[in-house]
Amino acid sequence: MNIRLEASGDVAAVGNVVRAAFAGDQEADLVDALRRDGDLLLSLVAEDAGRLVGHVGFSRLWIAQAGQRMPGVSLAPLSVSSDHRRRGVAAALVEKGHAHLRAAGETIVFVLGDPAYYGRFNYSVDAAAAFDCIYAGPYFQVLALTDHAPKAGAIAYASAFDRLQ
Repeated sequence: MNIRLEASGDVAAVGNVVRAAFAGDQEADLVDALRRDGDLLLSLVAEDAGRLVGHVGFSRLWIAQAGQRMPGVSLAPLSVSSDHRRRGVAAALVEKGHAHLRAAGETIVFVLGDPAYYGRFNYSVDAAAAFDCIYAGPYFQVLALTDHAPKAGAIAYASAFDRLQ
C-alpha cells in the first residue's frame, strides 16, 4: 500500500471512495467544495495495486481568541473502501497526514468522530471542550501538534461545511 498526495487525476476516484464509504454524496461534495474553494490544505490517498482505496482530507479552519485569529486544521472526511477496512489504511492516512501537517508548521487539528477510534492518535474530547464550536459535544476532539497550539477559542470552519448542516 502506498500513501501519497492526491494528484489531479485522482479527483474522480477520491469521489468514488468517499461516496461509497459514506453511502451518499454529502461528504464527496464537501471534498469537492473544499478543493474548489482552496480550503483543502492536504489531501492524501491510499493506493493498493494501482487502485485508490482510501482518502483523507485536512482543511483550514480559524480559531478566534482574545481578538486574534489563528489557523487550525480540520480532519474530514476519512474514507476507506469497504474491502480494505480493518487493514490499517485509515490509520496510515491519519498518521501520514499528521506528519505532513507538523512539517508544514500547523499546530492543531480538530475532528468530529468516534473517540474510541481517534483517541489512539491522542485526540481529546476533554481538551476540545475549551473551544466554542457548532460541532461541540461528545464526538468533537482536538489534537495539539505542538506545545504552541491554541488552548481555547471560537472555531470557524471553512464555508463548505455550512452545507452539511
